[in-house]
Amino acid sequence: MSPFNDLLAGKYWGWLLSGWAVTIGASLLVITASTLLGTLFAIARTTPITAVRAAAVTYLSAFRNTPLLIQLFFWYFGVPALLPPGWMQWLNGPHGGSAAGGMELLAWPSFEFISAIVGLIFYSTAYVGEEIRAALNSVSESQTRAAQSLGMTRWQALRYIVLPQGLAKIVSPLFGQYMNIVKNTSLGMTIGLVELSYRARQAEAETFQSFQVYGITTLLYIVLIFALDHLSRVIDQRRRWGPSAAEVARA
Repeated sequence: MSPFNDLLAGKYWGWLLSGWAVTIGASLLVITASTLLGTLFAIARTTPITAVRAAAVTYLSAFRNTPLLIQLFFWYFGVPALLPPGWMQWLNGPHGGSAAGGMELLAWPSFEFISAIVGLIFYSTAYVGEEIRAALNSVSESQTRAAQSLGMTRWQALRYIVLPQGLAKIVSPLFGQYMNIVKNTSLGMTIGLVELSYRARQAEAETFQSFQVYGITTLLYIVLIFALDHLSRVIDQRRRWGPSAAEVARA
């Protein structure tokens, strides 16, 4: 009999899959939000407006130089102290849900989920923003001036000239940050985020099958990292090869 039989049968496999789904969903949310916000902060870092640039530098420095775990504790334990009591009662109260196939489906995210996502977004934005700033700085300023001489505004030059070229150069570093985001979601378990690591700890506590539980959990994380790595390589290869002759002709 395989040592994995007890784990793969029944509720324990469902626990791991539900936690994996939460990890995927949380990662996608954080990746999307941190990329959008990181782009804004990167632009703010390069703006000629001193006050905006200083504010962006302060934000990025503060969140890059403090531990993620402390930031998560701040959002989960610190922020509620500033909210009206009625808000916390509503956030911590039940909001409905259902179960299908052993997987919990929440109709509304829990306060633990919201706190973890917000904390991860603020933390990850600082790192993603620095990668995007490096991308913007890698494009010569002369290209912006040339675009402006052709009638473009500075923002049009940034959107159509600088950003496309800069982002194409940082595909691998940017996806490296995305992989870090996937791994960082595991810290959400410290404030009650029911993601993959949380579910693995639950399954291990009931079954005492540490090798099996954490072995499968490791493989599930590897699948996500491999998927991001593969996507990064595909995008990078397309960038290197550029458009085909037929595409150029149609253009």
